[in-house]
Amino acid sequence: MAHFEVRPHGPFSLAVANQYFGGWAAVGGDEGKIVMAFPVESAGWPGSAAVVLQQADDGTVSGDVVGATDALTNEDAEAAWRQAQAALSLDYDGTDFPLVGQRDPVIGRLQAEFGLLRPVCFHSPYEAAAAFIISHRSSMAQARAVRTRLASERGATMRVGDQTFPAFPRPQILLDMERFGPIVGDKLERLRGVAEAALAGRLDRQHLRQLPVDTALTELRSLRGVGSFMAQGILLRGAGLVDEVPDDEVTRQAVQYAYDLPQVPSHQEVLERAEAWRPYRMWSSVLLHVWLRRSGRSFRATGRARR
Repeated sequence: MAHFEVRPHGPFSLAVANQYFGGWAAVGGDEGKIVMAFPVESAGWPGSAAVVLQQADDGTVSGDVVGATDALTNEDAEAAWRQAQAALSLDYDGTDFPLVGQRDPVIGRLQAEFGLLRPVCFHSPYEAAAAFIISHRSSMAQARAVRTRLASERGATMRVGDQTFPAFPRPQILLDMERFGPIVGDKLERLRGVAEAALAGRLDRQHLRQLPVDTALTELRSLRGVGSFMAQGILLRGAGLVDEVPDDEVTRQAVQYAYDLPQVPSHQEVLERAEAWRPYRMWSSVLLHVWLRRSGRSFRATGRARR
C-alpha cells in the first residue's frame, strides 16, 4: 500500500463530491473513507488499483493505493493517485473559483447551494468512452448494471481490509472479449475500438488535454460509433477540461431556467454569458447541470437529443 496526500488549492469537500456525484463504496461503513477502483492509466495499462480516500479536518486529502497484485510498481501507484485527483478535479487550482460567483450572482448562488462543488470526472477518458458506448441505446440503469457486471466478472479485484472492490476491465480484457450480455455485434466492435485506442495512447488524459479542443474532438470522432455528443463527453468529463462550455441542450436549458430567460439560448449566447465564468467555465456548467437535475424542472429533449 502506497500513501499520498494533497492539500487542495481552493475550496474542496470530499463529502460534498460524494453527496452529489460519487456514491462510492465506503470502507467499513465509514462514509468519510471512500474507495475508487479502476484500471491504472499508464503505459501498457499494466494493472488496476483501488484508492482509499479521506479528508482531514485541515482539508488535506489522503489516498492509500492498493493494487490487485504485488506487481503494482511505485510508478503505477503514483499514476493511480494522479487519476484519483483528476477524477475529483483536484489536479487544478480552484483558488479563484469563488470569484466567478462574485462576477455572476447566479453562479454565486449555485456555489453557495452546492458547496463550491467541483466536477467529478470519469477515472480516465478510456472509461468514459467505454461507458458512452455501453450506454448507447440503453437506459442509464441498464448501462450501469452492465458496467458493474463487467467489473465484477472481467475486472481485477482489490482487497481493502475484509472488503473487495472490482475495477472496470483493462483495455486488453475488452479487446479479447467475446459477447458479454447485451454487448454484441456492432457495440462489441465499438468497444474493442475504444480498447485499441486506449492501448495506442489516443485516449490518454494528458494527450487529450494538450491538444487544441477542436483537434481532440476530431480525434475522438474518428473512433467507431463516437459522434459529437460522445466526443464532448469523453473530452470534458473523461479528460476533465476546466474552461470549456458544453454544446448541448441540457446546458442551454439550464441557462434558460437559471437566468430566467424567455427562450432556450443558442450555444453562442451561452458562450457570451459564460465569459464571466472564465477560467472555470466547465465547472460552472456542471453546477448548472447539478442544479437543473435538482430544481424540479424537467429537461425537455428536442431535436437530436430527443432522437
